Amino acid sequence: MLGRKMSPRALARTLKRMGITVKEIPDATEVTIRTGTEIIVIEEPKIQVMKMQGEEIFQITGKTVRKPLVVEERIEIPDEDVKLVAEQVGCSLEEAEKALIESKGDIAEAIIRLRAEKK
Repeated sequence: MLGRKMSPRALARTLKRMGITVKEIPDATEVTIRTGTEIIVIEEPKIQVMKMQGEEIFQITGKTVRKPLVVEERIEIPDEDVKLVAEQVGCSLEEAEKALIESKGDIAEAIIRLRAEKK
């Protein structure tokens, strides 16, 4: 077999005899891989899944786009802060909470933002 080309059909039969199955995933539109530092997006991927000895091996080819991973902090806003901002500005609790989230919990900044919006 070395030095000569195998037809795809013959290759499939040989792999099957070895207990290896290969299938394609035809309708995939995007593959996303997240690491600790970046997000790798593979657009319009061609995906083959090879199964052997109970394991699945994915072979993915396509256009690769790398993006840095942005970690957003979830800010917990105490109810007392929301009530204080709402009372000071005369707005709804929802508006006060939104302003506090946008100002990352800074009460003074949230009040200033809301007062500026009311003008």
